[in-house]
Amino acid sequence: MNPVTSFLVIACMVAGLAIGYFGHPYLGFACFAVAAVIAMSLKMANVWQKFVILRMGKLQSVRGAGLFAIIPVLDTVIAVIDGRIQTTAFNAEQALTKDTVPVNVDAIIFWHVHDAEKAALAITNYREAIDRVAQTSLREMIGSSMLAALLSDRKEADEQLKVEIGEKTAPWGISVSSVEIRDVAIPVALQDAMSRQAQAEREKQARVILGSAEAAIAGKFVEAADIYTGHPVALQLRAMNIIYETTKERGATILMPSSMVDSLNPSTTTLALALASNEVLKSNGLGQPAEPPRLPVAA
Repeated sequence: MNPVTSFLVIACMVAGLAIGYFGHPYLGFACFAVAAVIAMSLKMANVWQKFVILRMGKLQSVRGAGLFAIIPVLDTVIAVIDGRIQTTAFNAEQALTKDTVPVNVDAIIFWHVHDAEKAALAITNYREAIDRVAQTSLREMIGSSMLAALLSDRKEADEQLKVEIGEKTAPWGISVSSVEIRDVAIPVALQDAMSRQAQAEREKQARVILGSAEAAIAGKFVEAADIYTGHPVALQLRAMNIIYETTKERGATILMPSSMVDSLNPSTTTLALALASNEVLKSNGLGQPAEPPRLPVAA
């Protein structure tokens, strides 16, 4: 009973008691009868509610927000429909995907009643029906989808469920706003296998990148070899620089192939070694640097 009806009923009952107390019992009974009629006939609907009213078994009207009256005994309110957006959670356990993988899927549907007459007259319990239809549509979608697509294309799966459920609930006066898959659970053994597969794919990608880098480095070496082939002096200077940089470290021992020594000018090699030794002595403070050996002069 709404607040307005309750107030009027209480007022009539109090008036009937007062009138009966002061010596007018019949008039007091009349006030009680008026209170009973008000309680049965005066209704109030909130802004989000729809009252479906039958008169002698036939649809009389669908009343919206505000106060309205019905005829007691003849009129009956068979349903009060909530027009706000509502949510229903549903799931599918151990449903097989197209590639025969058992999964547990949890989802939620957002819906509202756009036609109160159909929701009240076309189906017995529209809330229970939405839950059953949602579960059936979810299992059908899982059975027609591969596991990889189900895990990666959530939005596409949500849209597919929305369309399928909306087509089935439209004759009941119900509109589906959206469907969202909250979780897709797969067996633990399959999770380990997918983890190993992902790790193998990452290792494969790393090896491909490393191979590309090696190919690029080899190309640069080929370009350098072409340059050194046309300019032998550049190769000698590069070798001297390598020797110089290596001997800067204290206690370094250099092992040089004889072919490399033969390819270089012995005099320039000796000069590079001497310069490196001088640098080492200076850095360690061991005295005056030694003079570079003098080259033999032909008589």
